[in-house]
Amino acid sequence: MENRGGKNIYGKELILDLHECDISKFNRADLEIYLKKLCDLIDMERCDLHWWDYVGVPEEERDTEAHLVGTSVVQFIKTSDIVIHTLDILKKAYFNIFSCKDFDEKAAAEFSKEYFGGIIASQHVIDRI
Repeated sequence: MENRGGKNIYGKELILDLHECDISKFNRADLEIYLKKLCDLIDMERCDLHWWDYVGVPEEERDTEAHLVGTSVVQFIKTSDIVIHTLDILKKAYFNIFSCKDFDEKAAAEFSKEYFGGIIASQHVIDRI
């Protein structure tokens, strides 16, 4: 990516927490649409997509604790990955966008906020050296 202060920057990671989200979008179909649009926005090439949720899990085997009820998805991209964890009961979503290719983290955060109708509770960008 670049050299900053004598250190080579090999990537960056956006860590984003959204609260008060529209939980109707916490499903595979809407999350996949979000990932496609996000990758187009920040110019990332999508690769494998992996899910962890309760699709196909019998009701009696599902977790009910607020910090466990939700969907997790890993969207591998050519230059690393995008990870999302949603918490339905708490109306929260947690995002990690990591890439060795530069991207517009402000655009990614704003798009995420708009798509999920939430508020940004926390936003950090970390250079990977």
